[in-house]
Amino acid sequence: MALPRSRTLLTLLPLLALLSTAAACGGSGPDPAGPADAGPPAQNATTAALLPTHVAELPTFDVNTYQQLLTQLNGTPVVVNVWAAWCAPCKAEAPLLHDATATYGDRVQFLGVDILDSKDGARGFIADHSLEYPSVFDPTGAIRDSLGMIGQPVTVFYDADGTMVSSWDGQLSQKALDQGIKDALG
Repeated sequence: MALPRSRTLLTLLPLLALLSTAAACGGSGPDPAGPADAGPPAQNATTAALLPTHVAELPTFDVNTYQQLLTQLNGTPVVVNVWAAWCAPCKAEAPLLHDATATYGDRVQFLGVDILDSKDGARGFIADHSLEYPSVFDPTGAIRDSLGMIGQPVTVFYDADGTMVSSWDGQLSQKALDQGIKDALG
């Protein structure tokens, strides 16, 4: 049985209003949840590289910016480690990542994603563990969540085509790190 035309319109009006509101909110303005020191918004991915050039730069990233960075890194295997300065397993695995960067850094791009942290704490962690690869700052943990992971540390391995080839949830072992890098290198 079909609804009368007037009733169909009344049924569709809330949906149309919701779609209109969603379209209006889809702009590219600053993230209201971002910290005050986040700096200017990133430029278009085609005009500016998103990969931080200094290990302690810690630009604030959201899921979209993270995906744009992965796109820019296409052609290079990538190891992404999600960590926090206050996380004991993150501290325990940091030497493995430091050593892996020294061994594979010319063939693999390492990237840290600092979550649920403060930038001062993160910078202290980077210095304490002599990390030589860049990290980005994700104060809400949204990047980790978008990967379907819970907790930290989490390590994700992408091949040169940008395909996630493996992941490790929890503190890395040397064996897990070596296997993930091998998978990423193909």
